[in-house]
Amino acid sequence: MNLFKEKVTQLLAEHEAFLSKKNVPIEEGNGIATRYENPILTAAHTPVIWRYDLDEKTNPYLMERIGMNATMNSGAIKWGDKYLLVVRVEGSDRKSFFAIAESPNGIDNFRFWDFPITMPDDLVPATNIYDMRLTAHEDGWLYGLFCAERHDSNAPAGDLSSATATCGIARTKDLITWERLPDLKSKSQQRNVVLHPEFVDGKYALYTRPQDGFIDAGSGGGIGWALVDTMDGAEIKEEKIIDSRFYHTIKEVKNGEGPHPIKTDKGWLHLAHGVRGCAAGLRYVLYMYMTSLEDPTKVIASPGGYFLAPENEERIGDVSNVLFTNGWIADEDGKVFIYYASSDTRMHVATSTLDKLVDYCMNTPQDGLTTTASVDTLKKMIAHNLEVLAK
Repeated sequence: MNLFKEKVTQLLAEHEAFLSKKNVPIEEGNGIATRYENPILTAAHTPVIWRYDLDEKTNPYLMERIGMNATMNSGAIKWGDKYLLVVRVEGSDRKSFFAIAESPNGIDNFRFWDFPITMPDDLVPATNIYDMRLTAHEDGWLYGLFCAERHDSNAPAGDLSSATATCGIARTKDLITWERLPDLKSKSQQRNVVLHPEFVDGKYALYTRPQDGFIDAGSGGGIGWALVDTMDGAEIKEEKIIDSRFYHTIKEVKNGEGPHPIKTDKGWLHLAHGVRGCAAGLRYVLYMYMTSLEDPTKVIASPGGYFLAPENEERIGDVSNVLFTNGWIADEDGKVFIYYASSDTRMHVATSTLDKLVDYCMNTPQDGLTTTASVDTLKKMIAHNLEVLAK
C-alpha cells in the first residue's frame, strides 16, 4: 500500500471511530428533559466522500476540496426502526442543502446517507433552501415544508443583503425522490411554516409566521393558523394568530412553530422557538404550549418562560446564543426525542416523555407579563412548599 492509500485508510478509520462514539446523558437537569454530553451532528460528521477527493491523481495532497461549515435545523421522523433527520447542511460556500442522517437509537451513531437530497427547483429557483419541517399527513404523503430564500429583486442597486422568504413545499413517499410543489402563496413573507398532520374541516392546516420582512416580524403578531384547500398550489387567504408575541417576554421579537404538534389524549403538544432582543443581539430559546383536540386553534396550556435555552458551548457558534428546533419524534412507548440546533452550528438531542411534557405544560404557571404577577406566583408556591415541609 502506498503512502496516499495509507492516509486515506487512516482518514476513514478515524472518521468511523468518531461516528461510533457513544453519547451519554447529562445527569443534572430540571426534571423535564435530559440533555446529552455530545452533539449528535457537526460539520465533522459529514462523510469523508463529501469533503475529500480520494483520487491521488486529482488530489495528491489529500486536501479537503468541498468544505462543510455546519449541520443544523433538522426535520425528524421515525422511518421503520431508524431515527431519521433531514438535516440542513451548510457548506463553507454558505449554501444550505438537505441531507438525511440516520441513527439506530436516536441518540448517537448518526450517519449520513451517501448522497444529499436532490430537491427540484420551483418555477423561480431559490438561492438557498433550509429548515425543513416533516409531516406524515393523513393523505398518505410525507411533506417537507422549508424556507426558500431569494435576493429581493426590489432592493436598491448594490444591496446584496436584502432577501425574500417563501415557504417551499415538497412531498415524497420514500425520502429519496421528492416532488416539488409550487411555493406557498401568501400576502406576507413566510419562512416558518408547518403542516398539521390531520385534515381540519376537510382542509390542510398550516402553522404560519407572517412577517413584514425577511428578518423582522414587523406587524406579524406571532404563530398563525391558516386553512388551504390543497398543497399543490397552496394559497393563504385568511390567517389568524393563535400564539401571540408579547412585550418583555421570551417571544417579544418573534416566535415560530417548531415541528408539527404531537397528538396526546390531553391535547396537541407544541414545541416552538421564541426570540427576544438583548445587549448581545437576538436570543433564541425553545418553549412549549398546548392546544385543544376539538379546536387546534385554541390554546389550553401555556407554561411561562422557556423550556430549553442555550447552555455552555451551545451558546457559541456562527450565530451565537441560539437554540432552534424543527424536529422531534414520539416513540410508541411515550419517549420523546427532541432535536435542536445550537448557534446555527451543530445538532443536539434531548429526551423526555409525553407524560412529562404534558404535565409540564398543564401544571407550570403562565407568564403573568409583569414583575408583580411573577412575584405573586412565586410567593404562592413558596407558601405551599412551606406548608408541605411543616407537615
